[in-house]
Amino acid sequence: MAEPSKVIHIRNVGHEIAESDLLQLLQPFGLVSKIVMLRAKNQALLQMEDIHASVSALQYYSSVQPSVRGRNVYMQFSSHQELTTDQSSHGRNSDQESEPNRILLVTIHHMIYPITVEVLHQVFKAYGFVEKIVTFQKSAGFQALIQYNSRQEAVEAFGSLHGRNIYDGCCQLDIQYSNLSELQVHYNNDRSRDFTNPSLPTEQRPRTSQQQGYPDPASLYAFQQPGASYAQMGRAAMIAAAFGGTLPHGVTGTNERCTLIVSNLNTDKIDEDKLFNLFSLYGNIVRIKILRNKPDHALVEMADGLQAELAVHYLKGAILFGKKLEVNYSKYPNITPAPDAHDYLNSSLNRFNSNVVKNYRHCCAPTKMIHISALPQEISEEAILNHVSEHGSVINTKLFEVNGKRQALVMFETEEAATEALVSKHASTLEGNTIRISFSQMQSI
Repeated sequence: MAEPSKVIHIRNVGHEIAESDLLQLLQPFGLVSKIVMLRAKNQALLQMEDIHASVSALQYYSSVQPSVRGRNVYMQFSSHQELTTDQSSHGRNSDQESEPNRILLVTIHHMIYPITVEVLHQVFKAYGFVEKIVTFQKSAGFQALIQYNSRQEAVEAFGSLHGRNIYDGCCQLDIQYSNLSELQVHYNNDRSRDFTNPSLPTEQRPRTSQQQGYPDPASLYAFQQPGASYAQMGRAAMIAAAFGGTLPHGVTGTNERCTLIVSNLNTDKIDEDKLFNLFSLYGNIVRIKILRNKPDHALVEMADGLQAELAVHYLKGAILFGKKLEVNYSKYPNITPAPDAHDYLNSSLNRFNSNVVKNYRHCCAPTKMIHISALPQEISEEAILNHVSEHGSVINTKLFEVNGKRQALVMFETEEAATEALVSKHASTLEGNTIRISFSQMQSI
């Protein structure tokens, strides 16, 4: 979140990690001119000789998780542009250590989803009795003060939560000890709360975060005790947020069966790749197997139970190559690797390897309109029509640009024609580009 700086701030630096270990991480990118170890806070500050070196290092470690002696460490630009001798020897700057206290100052970085008192309480109550929470917005970003009943509880929370993400891939907790002795709370609402005094008045607000369609914390957080799954909690929140706060009607989110049985397939036209193109709209595909003894049946193994449930929800009864699909859960927990089972586990064409929230948001039943992306810059509407019109009558097309990238909408006369175009032409090559196709929920162009 900070501006680029020659100084790199490293967190989760355990006592087993030496200066030489950190130097090995950063010296490949340039000369390290200064280093400060903040032992009491498990952090370090390293100053590179120039800003290009620090930018190169952080760009590299944004895609490769740095690890030292089996421990993941986390890097970001420091708020300091230079480390002075005074800072190095006396440690008087904002990244430095402070004395343990029962009140924690928490800064949220990469805050994609809104954070309220309820969210923070769910996170921090696992480590002790949270007496008070106050949230506020500062130049450093969204911050909160969290007061525990005892200093030991705050120390345990600090050690367990600092550097962790509330949601998967975002809303990172940056924790320091506050120098305050007592928090003053005047209202019990979504910005402040005194859990020792529930009779405080509630300040009237126009709309709460739940009314705005964000996830309800009470229903989303999977961890209530230390050690429970952060990833599961973050994933549930992310998916619900993508769908506007709640899962689609009829989708429970609790299914654990990952393998589906798909029947009534058109055996003359279907193959594993076409099934992949369709089912990958709802999640990552592990394997697909067309059954030899029942060639109009196929097994499709999804990455997890929720993605499998979305595929059942949206594809049951869809028409593909003139046949009405039957999609149900299989009795088999997975598809055993075999020569006749197509493996897609590591396929770069799996849609949910990136832009996960966007992909969940775009989940829908087949529609008459397809969205085509990754198009060549000089593509024409005529070339697009020539590529897809064999699959059915096209009513309208629109070629447009988003962030400098060419995209298109193509509306067919029927859902069946759009579905056939998607399964046949997704990941096909058009004028040298591998195009991507999904259903659009727009009603008209």
